Amino acid sequence: MSYFRPISISLSPNVEKDDLHLALNLIIRPWLWKNPPSRKASARQGGKAISELEDEFKKYLEVKYAFSFNSGRSSFFAILKALSEVEGLKSGGEVLLQAFTCNAVPNPVLWAGLKPVYVDCRKDDFNMDAEDLKSKITTMSRVVVVQHTFGLPANMDEIRSICGVNNLILIEDCAHSLGAEYNGIKVGSHSKASFFSFSRDKIISSVYGGIAVTNDDKVAESLQQAQAEFEMPSSFWIFQQLLHPILLHYIILPIYNFLDLGKIFLVLSQWFHILSKAVSWQEKRGERPDYFPKALPNALAVLALNQFNKLEKFNAHRQKIANYYFEELKDTKFRLPQKFSDRKNVFLRFTANHPKAQEIIYEAWHDQNILLGDWYTTPIAPFDTKIEEIGYKLGMCPIAERLSKETLNLPTHINISQKDASRIVDFLKRLDI
Repeated sequence: MSYFRPISISLSPNVEKDDLHLALNLIIRPWLWKNPPSRKASARQGGKAISELEDEFKKYLEVKYAFSFNSGRSSFFAILKALSEVEGLKSGGEVLLQAFTCNAVPNPVLWAGLKPVYVDCRKDDFNMDAEDLKSKITTMSRVVVVQHTFGLPANMDEIRSICGVNNLILIEDCAHSLGAEYNGIKVGSHSKASFFSFSRDKIISSVYGGIAVTNDDKVAESLQQAQAEFEMPSSFWIFQQLLHPILLHYIILPIYNFLDLGKIFLVLSQWFHILSKAVSWQEKRGERPDYFPKALPNALAVLALNQFNKLEKFNAHRQKIANYYFEELKDTKFRLPQKFSDRKNVFLRFTANHPKAQEIIYEAWHDQNILLGDWYTTPIAPFDTKIEEIGYKLGMCPIAERLSKETLNLPTHINISQKDASRIVDFLKRLDI
């Protein structure tokens, strides 16, 4: 069956045997999913995983407060809700964020009654362009959300300075960048508040999950209230997430390319709501599905904590694979990620640019059974997002729009071997014409 299993960049790429064992163990113990009654049980089986995960994040990032939620967008929404109470954000206030992003970022802004304003990005690091940021600040601007795209930190000194001069609140979007550093300090601790994602294809994964962190006492108090108000997601929703790595590993991936049976099984599983989708149809229209915002259930905290304990191994492996790509592709026409002396990139994905990026992604799948990444093929992803309903109009951010046509991502996750990376490189070199 391994012949039909693709080299994949997504589809729960971080899952290892211990993660599968945990998911299998949890799926048959529904009394552990939310608030288990036993206080004497272990952290992994007795309901303490939520607080333990939050404590581990506080220690790792050296921040005072951390509050878990069922997704990165729920975490971001909770931060905006907290800032509305603490800083007096009012309906219609502007939140400046970059294009070349997922709709999971502007959507919480819309859900909070605020207005997303899109800032163009830089072509050398895919992060927010400071000069375009300055040009789009108005009297209604209140918040800047800086995204550390693909695991490479943005230029925080420059953006912090702009925020200080204009009295703007800075939030970090660290969905791609757990473990990345700017000037030797981990991302997530350079701002008023920040949020991380444990989605299925992030640095660590619990299929869905996220966390919000802050050093601000008042913001923390409001985040704690939000966590309690959001409550837990339904048991069925939790079941869907626990089932995801199990079905992917044992059924979908082994037959993915056998008459497309694995892909068909995945689509049908999502169609019949056996598995959840990464992005719902409502989100593609700026609407909010009923399972956001919610708190993080114990079962997913168990999965996230297990992955968090492997973070250093994961990121060391990503760096090793990235180094291989750098060496093997240095004399090709691919434009490789730029290196910055003041920034530590964790390489969630190894991002390269090529004029024929979309053709290469297509050929890789159809000829080589290699699923390369296409973050992002439109300025607001996924490609079928109704961008006008998310407040974006074509022409707003020309660099982001150009990058969306020229960018492809190479996998770096723990299940990519040197042999896999070599296959990818050989294929890319053949198409580098």
